[in-house]
This record gives sequence, C-alpha cells and structure tokens, in this order.
Amino acid sequence: MNFPSLGIPALCALAVTFAAPAQSETAQGAHVSMELNALEPVDGACRISFLIQNGHDSDIARAVYEAVLFDTEGRVDRMTLFDFGNLPAARPRVRQFLVPGLICSDLGRLLINGAETCEAASPGACTQDLHLRSRTEVEIIG
Repeated sequence: MNFPSLGIPALCALAVTFAAPAQSETAQGAHVSMELNALEPVDGACRISFLIQNGHDSDIARAVYEAVLFDTEGRVDRMTLFDFGNLPAARPRVRQFLVPGLICSDLGRLLINGAETCEAASPGACTQDLHLRSRTEVEIIG
C-alpha cells in the first residue's frame, strides 16, 4: 500500500489498529473458554446455555464434556454428558442443553468433570487450561 500523505505517527497508529485483532486472538491463548451463560425453565426441565470458544489454532471436531450437577445444598443431583459438537478455531458458539426433571433454581453448582470425547489435533485440547466462568448465580468449576 502507498500512503504518501500520511506521516510516521499516522502510519504507526494505522499499524497498531491493524495489529489489534491479531493481538487479541493471541492474548486469548490456546485453550477452550466455557461460560455458563443462562438458565431457563422449560416445561419441567432446565435449559442450560453455554457460550464456548475454542482458542486453539485448529478446529475441535467434537467435544463432549462430563458434567456433575449439584443442588443448592451441595449434593450431587446427577451426572450427564454435554455434547458441544464441532468447535471451530477462534469462533464463539452457543450451545444449549435441556435437562429434564431439573428445576433451574435448584441448581447450585456445575462441575466440568473432564472431556468424555475430544476429537482434536492436539491431545488435551478440550481440557488443558480450560477457562470457566458464569454469568448466572450458579458457579461453574472444573
């Protein structure tokens, strides 16, 4: 590109602007981020919504996580599998799971117990440095 009318400070600012997206992807690092985003009661069940992002350089073909659901008093309510399917590299995805017989307000904590299935180029891509957070009253741990 030719920028004859721009001075050095303007070119530096332009370079920083174009470099910012690449830096944010690098800052995310090579890990999976999982956010417990919402809980919604639906006809005798609880719909659990996650925002998940694969921070690796390559896609994860399939990720299935074992989860333990605890009630508000800390007792194990049930263990289940959440199949997040394909997780493309550096792209956020929302996945929803309907858990029959679960009253959302009775859910106190959710434990990601590990990956039951992880089809990825890198061993441990689904669990190594897994970042967990919650936007709900329910704590997510792993």
